[in-house]
Order: sequence, then C-alpha cells, then structure tokens
Amino acid sequence: MGGKGIYLMNIRQAKEEIKRTVAAYLEKDEEGNYLISERFCRPVLLMGAPGIGKTAIMQQIADELGINLVSYTITHHTRQSAIGLPVVRERDYDGKKVSVTEYTMSEILVSVYDKIEETKNDKGILFLDEINCVSETLLPTMLQFLQYKTFGTHKVPRSYVIVCAGNPPLYNRSAREFDMVTLDRVKKMDIEVDREVFLEYAEESRLHGAVKAFLDIRAEYFYRVRTDAEETYFVTARGWEDLSEILFAYERNNFDITVDTVSEYISDPEIAEAFHTYLTLYKKYHEEFAIGSILGGDLIEGSDDVRTAPFDERLSLLHLLFDALSNDYYTYSMDLKKQKALREEILSKKDFLSMDELDLEKEKFESAEDMRQDRIAAAGKHTENVFSFIERTFGDGQEMVLFLTMIGRDVYAKEYLSDIGSDAYAKHSKQLLLREQKAELDREIRLAIN
Repeated sequence: MGGKGIYLMNIRQAKEEIKRTVAAYLEKDEEGNYLISERFCRPVLLMGAPGIGKTAIMQQIADELGINLVSYTITHHTRQSAIGLPVVRERDYDGKKVSVTEYTMSEILVSVYDKIEETKNDKGILFLDEINCVSETLLPTMLQFLQYKTFGTHKVPRSYVIVCAGNPPLYNRSAREFDMVTLDRVKKMDIEVDREVFLEYAEESRLHGAVKAFLDIRAEYFYRVRTDAEETYFVTARGWEDLSEILFAYERNNFDITVDTVSEYISDPEIAEAFHTYLTLYKKYHEEFAIGSILGGDLIEGSDDVRTAPFDERLSLLHLLFDALSNDYYTYSMDLKKQKALREEILSKKDFLSMDELDLEKEKFESAEDMRQDRIAAAGKHTENVFSFIERTFGDGQEMVLFLTMIGRDVYAKEYLSDIGSDAYAKHSKQLLLREQKAELDREIRLAIN
C-alpha cells in the first residue's frame, strides 16, 4: 500500500515495535501529563499478506501490557455504524437559530467506552483490520480517521492507541492504495512472511506435529498465493493453524481426515494433496518407529534402516520424538501454574477456614504436588532416553543439531530445562557450542592465512 517500505519486519519484530510504540504514546510525567503530544501519536499501520498473524499479535500485546483491546474488521461496517447517525440540532449564530447536522457516537467508539467502563481501565488499543479494503462510501471516513483520529464528530480517547492493518492489492482485489498525505500521518510497518517465526509460535500454541514437521521439510509450502485464469489459490499461516485444530479434533473423535478436509483450510490443491500424503506417512512413522518404546528406554538404538532412511523420514522421526517430549514440557508448565494458583487460593482463604478445612486444603495441594513431581521425574527419564537414542543412532551429527534446534525454539521446553535441567541436554548443547566455536575459529584462521 503506497509501495513497500525499505525495511521489512517479521511479525515478531512488529509485535515488539508496537509494544514500544504503545508504551511511548501512553507515557506520562510525574504530574500526569502525556510526554508525547497527541498530535505526534501517529496511528500504527501494519501492511502485509493475509493470514500471517497481524490480528493474532494484538491480543498478545494488550495482555502483556495490561491494557484493553477493542478490535473490529472495518469492512463489516457501513458508513452509519462507523461514524454514527446524523442528528439535526439547532444552534445560535449571531443571534440567529441555525439547523446543523451532528452525529451520534460511532458504534466503534461506543465499544471503546463500554470496555473502559467494564474493565475500569482507561488504557487500550483500538485495532481496525482491513483498513484499506472499505467501500467507496466509507473510504473518506477512514482517511479522516487516520488523519484526525475521529469518527464523525467524536474523537478516539487519548488513552487509546490506534493500530490498523491492511493487505496489499497483490493479495486483495478490493484493497486500495493510500496517498502520500495519508501515509505521511501514520506509522507504517511492512510485514513479511517468516516461516521460522511461525514455527516458534507453533511450539507455543501447540500446533499439530504433522503440520510442524511438514513445514520443516517443505518450507516452500508455508505460504503461497497464485492465480490462474479461473481462480486464486492460497496457503497462509492462518490456514495451517486452523487446520491443526481440526486435525486434533478429528483424531480425538477417530474421524477420517481426507484430502477434502485438508483442502478446506489449505486452498491450493497441490499443497493440500502433498500434506495429506505426508500426514498418512506421519501416522505410519509413529507406529513403525515405536516412539513409546524410545521414551521408556526400551529401545536405546535405531536400526540400520533408520540410520540410512531418507532425510525426510529421519526428520519426521525427530519431530515425533520432540512432540512426545513437548507434551511432557507443556504438562510441566500447566501443572506449575495450577499449583501456584492453588497455593494462592489456600493462602487467601486460610484466615476464614477452620483447622480441619485448612488441613483438607493442604492435603489436596500435597496430593497434586506428589503427582506433579512424578510427572517431572517421568519427563526427565523421557528426555534422557530420547537423547540416548539419538546419540546411539545418529551420533552427534545433523540429527542431534536439528533436535537441539527444535528444543531451542519451544517456550515450554526452555521453561522446563531452565527450572529442572537435563544432563543430556546440557552435555549435547555444550558439545554443539564447542563445535560452533571451533568452526568459527577455523574460519578466522583461514581468512587470516589467505
């Protein structure tokens, strides 16, 4: 929109920049005055391909900053709902009564004030999606909104930061270009598609293992938009995320997952068929590789068939192993949160409970803690057994490096290993670091000699 900027951000970088922007716009001095004048608080404008997470990060930002979020897809609005309904009022000018048109408050601004009343928190973000895809009748209103932060005759509260998002015309035929006058009044961020950032997010949001493995193997299928004479075919990050959820649901209910099921989310026949084929193999690998036996330590070394298997099969095995471990790490994180919450609950009630009631609460806590410790111990054994299997089967080659990479981008694995630790993980991470340092030293020596 208005041409791509010189600098492109991935969605993670955009999230951090928006957080900094919100903090700066809302900063006050000791007397409670805003340090940045409202005139300089440009609305943020995110421009990027659809389905890469622009909307998803907004709630994360609001939650992390402890502020409200009011979110609208502006293409769902008419001019009347966006700016309010016209009302004719009488005013006195130079002693004469004159009829003038004013507007009732916009439905969008009503939602902002309702949120403030509901939460008793006056700080927030007003997020409007598809800002450059509105109808002709609403376009002037949106341009006025971006330039003056008003809907009709009503302003957005100063304590709310405006963030908008749009899609370039390449991806949306109804998208419009904004002129220089408008772009010169916004803080524009151009967002690029980034598979690595998505895979890191995938670990945190618990995407289906087959989706993560497939995108590791077939990176070129992560995001695609193509058009022929009859139709537009597309695959987005949102599509993979939504497909993941339906895969979990179908598996819980033992429903068949057909290529038609996949194509409902992955709107490119070539990629939908490729993923469905891989999903079938992924399930087959789970049985053939005896993941449960590896976790339990019953299978300490793979066969020659595993060692010499094609790369995509070896990578699939690593994903299957990591998915099994990641369930342990996720359980650890959830158990820890539950125990902390239970402890806080008991402490908050202790002055109001009898000794017998307090003893029962303590027994409940201790029983849950015993089970939590058992699961921690099991996770530790599983971790050691998996590392032992990979080392005995593949040595410290690329398979070990890939497995360490999977652990390194998983937020729950990092939490578990930071809190509990693992001798095997520490050992192999240290070996990898030493190898990388040696390789860098060798490179510097070669450069010095040459």
